[in-house]
Amino acid sequence: QVQLVESGGGLVQAGDSLRLSCAASGRTLSNYAVGWFRQTPGKEREFVAAVRWSSDTSYYADSVKGRFTISRDYAKNTVYLEMNSLKPEDKAVYHCAVSVIWVPKAHTQYTYWGQGTQVTVSS
Repeated sequence: QVQLVESGGGLVQAGDSLRLSCAASGRTLSNYAVGWFRQTPGKEREFVAAVRWSSDTSYYADSVKGRFTISRDYAKNTVYLEMNSLKPEDKAVYHCAVSVIWVPKAHTQYTYWGQGTQVTVSS
């Protein structure tokens, strides 16, 4: 079992930055891929970014490429999502999730999910 807790969400203005954290417990993330997804009411869950822990390979959705950066901290067993130049359309609940295989965009392949953290961007 892996328990995931997200934090760092909040209310910001367009153009601002936020850093989300995904802290894992129960198992080390060294054998997993970690992804960030976001969801707004009435819409499908959307892939944002993912990192393959062992190789530090990362992958981003086109909508966030160049603005968001995913990173990991071995010592803290934590994954971060640095979000810059935020836009109103980035508003969503952001979830992190863990997968044993590297299929970054496929949310059905992720086994463990956090409860999410709300990001709101005002224009």
